[in-house]
Amino acid sequence: MESNKNDATPNMKTLSECIDKAAQKGYTENFKVTGKGLITENEENSYLPDSVAISDFHRFEGYSDPQDSAILYIIQTEDGKKGILIDSYGAYADAKIGNFIKQVEDIQKKLPDRTKSWLNFLKAS
Repeated sequence: MESNKNDATPNMKTLSECIDKAAQKGYTENFKVTGKGLITENEENSYLPDSVAISDFHRFEGYSDPQDSAILYIIQTEDGKKGILIDSYGAYADAKIGNFIKQVEDIQKKLPDRTKSWLNFLKAS
């Protein structure tokens, strides 16, 4: 989507562009949230909130339909898995995903800097 001087909407990236960019940076796992926690697509690994870091996120809002709203989480795990998690945004959000992400954010906020060494390592890589 291109913008011009008269367009009030800035040049915004699409969900697929952000997914492609994340994949180029090595974020290739497709995570999902279940009762076990965050799991890889093949369900080989599962992660609790204290072993997950959110490296980045992007929100996308549909112009005409609230169902087009989404949020993309760029995630790394303590054992080095890198991937994405996608959820609807707003009224259509998945409560399991929202609760899991909130737990991850709460844990990251409470940890003293010296115990965040693996999180700092992940962000630097």
